[in-house]
Amino acid sequence: MTEARIELPPKLVPLFTPPRGAVQYRNAYGGRGSGKSFNFAKMAATWGYVEPLRILCTREFQVSISESFHAELKAAIASEPWLEAHYDVGVDFLKGANGTQFIFRGLRRNTQSIKSLAMIDLTIVEEAEDVPEMSWLALEATVFRRARSELWAIWNPRTQDSPVDKRFRKSPPDNALTAELNWNDNPFFPPGLETLRRREQERLDPATYAHVWDGAYLVNSDAQVFSGKWRTAEFEPAASWDGPYQGGDFGYAQDPTAAVRCYIHGDTIYISHEAGGRGIELDAIADKVCDAIPDYERYVSRWDSASPGSISILTRSGLPRASSAPKWQGSVDDGIRFLRSFREIVIHPRCVKTASEMRLYSYKVDRLTGDILPILVDANNHYIDALRYSVSPLIKSRRYNILAA
Repeated sequence: MTEARIELPPKLVPLFTPPRGAVQYRNAYGGRGSGKSFNFAKMAATWGYVEPLRILCTREFQVSISESFHAELKAAIASEPWLEAHYDVGVDFLKGANGTQFIFRGLRRNTQSIKSLAMIDLTIVEEAEDVPEMSWLALEATVFRRARSELWAIWNPRTQDSPVDKRFRKSPPDNALTAELNWNDNPFFPPGLETLRRREQERLDPATYAHVWDGAYLVNSDAQVFSGKWRTAEFEPAASWDGPYQGGDFGYAQDPTAAVRCYIHGDTIYISHEAGGRGIELDAIADKVCDAIPDYERYVSRWDSASPGSISILTRSGLPRASSAPKWQGSVDDGIRFLRSFREIVIHPRCVKTASEMRLYSYKVDRLTGDILPILVDANNHYIDALRYSVSPLIKSRRYNILAA
């Protein structure tokens, strides 16, 4: 019998010591850089190597495969030659030589599709913080029909009353193993992330830093730029609304490319769609955005004018109405004031990255006195920048005279 050595962060070893089916739940929560998703992906691929399994990978919102657990699985499989030899990894599928199959589904508005799935051996719930109670009830009623079936949940805690937190931290069942895992629990924490962590430790207010890196609940702080100004809710734009307004911000490796669509109605701005991600080549941005935002190419979209050559590539590769967003001295501060001047900002629940930035975008806090400084932290602002660009002509012209809150 051939044996393989699998290295895990020490805190995860007790989670995966019991054999498959010995427990019903295995969970991990914590902050950025902990390796939760990567190592759960590696263990799922390993289980699928040992025996043929049907593995469901899900999250509340999944617009495309690129926003699913597929990327983590692909990276984990590529890290071990014996896993790489076993799996056929396609753009939108992942299959083992022994018949193991990975299935990728979003929970929101896909409940019937989930209920129709049969013979699921393992369910992995990524970004479990965003999964509401009704989705949990429907999911659990479906995936525990097979003997030895398990559910694994991975999340970064945000509120103490989220369904996943209540389930596995406040009132955990006897058949659940749950571990907290943060960056300092990860012996494989990469140097590049350590540089980012140190930089954000200096720039972010303590509450935001603790949430992002230390797995703490997100406590509202006066340093958060949009504190008290936004909420998430489902909506459908009406014909009487102004818009759509569309914008985009370029990124690549550390920073994501980001695009949004929004509307204005009365004293409220509504963000209906988002698209983006890291590592997207310029000539692939149009396809990525148009896959996630219907008819994006039919409307004007305004992009970061610092890169006119990039905008030229967009217009040639599928976004003929892409243009440069106007900029001027103080345009960032003016844009923030303009967005805050609305009575509220309503974000559709599918725009999870935009909502995350709304929570985390903050002013710098003096390290010694705790004073909030009038200096915006250049982090967690890529979808917000795209939002500013989308309405930049309105900011400049002051066409919407809305009283500042």
